[in-house]
Amino acid sequence: MALFRPLLLSPTPKLLFSHNTSQSHPLIKLRLKPLAHKRSHAKCGALADTKPAPSLDERVEGEDHNVLLGSEEERRGERDVVDYDWTEEWYPLYLTKDVPEDAPLGLTVFHKQLVLYRDGFGELRCYEDRCPHRLAKLSEGQLIDGRLECLYHGWQFEGEGKCVKIPQLPANAKIPRSACLKPYEVRDSQGVIWVWMSQKTPPNPNKIPWFENFARPGFTDISTIHELPYDHSILLENLMDPAHVPISHDRTDWTAKREHAQPLAFEVTERTDRGFAGWWGRVNDKSLLNFLRFEAPCVLQNNREIVDEKTGETHYFTGLFLCRPSGQGKSMLIVRFGNTKRSPLIKLFPKWYFHQNACKVFEQDMGFLSSQNEILMKEKVPTKELYLNLRSSDTWVVEYRKWMDKVGHGMPYHFGHGTILLPQEPAVVEHAPAGLVAGISASYPAKGGVGTMYAPNLANRYFRHVIHCKGCRTVVKAFETWKKGLSAVAVVLAALAILVSGRQWKALLLVSAALCSGGAYACSTAIALNTTNFIRTHRRL
Repeated sequence: MALFRPLLLSPTPKLLFSHNTSQSHPLIKLRLKPLAHKRSHAKCGALADTKPAPSLDERVEGEDHNVLLGSEEERRGERDVVDYDWTEEWYPLYLTKDVPEDAPLGLTVFHKQLVLYRDGFGELRCYEDRCPHRLAKLSEGQLIDGRLECLYHGWQFEGEGKCVKIPQLPANAKIPRSACLKPYEVRDSQGVIWVWMSQKTPPNPNKIPWFENFARPGFTDISTIHELPYDHSILLENLMDPAHVPISHDRTDWTAKREHAQPLAFEVTERTDRGFAGWWGRVNDKSLLNFLRFEAPCVLQNNREIVDEKTGETHYFTGLFLCRPSGQGKSMLIVRFGNTKRSPLIKLFPKWYFHQNACKVFEQDMGFLSSQNEILMKEKVPTKELYLNLRSSDTWVVEYRKWMDKVGHGMPYHFGHGTILLPQEPAVVEHAPAGLVAGISASYPAKGGVGTMYAPNLANRYFRHVIHCKGCRTVVKAFETWKKGLSAVAVVLAALAILVSGRQWKALLLVSAALCSGGAYACSTAIALNTTNFIRTHRRL
């Protein structure tokens, strides 16, 4: 991500980091048989060279040992496995500020479909996203007096999922007890809504992540939410890969520059059943300045402390990424960048400008990551058979995939460094995604429109971000209103300029019409910034 860049440019800091610790599970030592499929690397040379290419293990042991990542345990075929149940975790659902007040919201964790809304008392409610009557999606329904109504037959639910109204039931009949919804526990913590996915184990509040910097006095952040068309594991390894930033995000914000691409140094300081942590920075730095931590199931953060040499005051910086698996080949990401000291120049830009810039960053990587997702699904082998992981750029990626080896057996599916578990259920392709129709018609500016901008397509910036962001929806709607108003005024002024005979009045009216047209064009440009995908220069027509 281009937003890694502030970590590389800041003056030398010292860093303090705290996190929640959880009870570790017992380790089980396994000795695995070598995989039947072995990747071989083509040898660069003349066409006449017909010698068989050496295997990855042979090359790691040989001339590439100092370049490619490998381990003695890996060569012996050993790995650690720990007890893990993906449902006994808190997953980030949504930013609190962006939850609609007047419509239910359809969300997904892995293959589990949920509906989230606020009831008549403002309390957050979360259920399985299906009506017990005929399995219709409740996220396609509506809110009536704080109750959730299924729009198929009008059944209404409240509280812990109890059905309180069935229009088709005779007046003297009682509502069946089985006509109830399956609830999920949700908590609001530091501006993020988290859901506990287990229906068997009581929620463990100690597992809700707590981010110390976000609780510091004076700490402010810019938070955005994005729906992305690739697996959450691919998203996470992209976010923990600072080496790609100077190339993929060259000049995106005038700090990432391709000429700054260089080898990086990494030091892993912690490995647990729930993740890993360590320092990273440029090889030429006197010390590693940035601290990265990954914590199960899908929390990644970069922290840094910067000490002001003049005042001795310590300033804190955090780049936080909360990744939620939202189905096969799909993920949702909450990005939060914040610090205790901001440049005064930031106040000159509206928040929507930073939101659209974040969208551009994800669009720059989208083609790479989508194709990576496709290849992993086709090849059906672990990443060590496909990746060439460099010591000077890919340490965190290998650490993450090895962590997946430990716990992947407790997930619906995974792609680890040395193991894989393919999805057991076919991916569901939805032509009417959960909550889209009802949500747009109830509270989004499109009002049910099916034009190009509002088509339900994850390759479309409006659909990936704007419909999930209350602030950007409001901005787009306001710019659309101003654009229409200014365009209408410009037409009226131009018509009056034609009708009047006085030269001075004619000139004044024409200048006013031109200004209104310019304002309408500026509004159109602002709308495009919020809704149009970034296209690299060499790809433009």
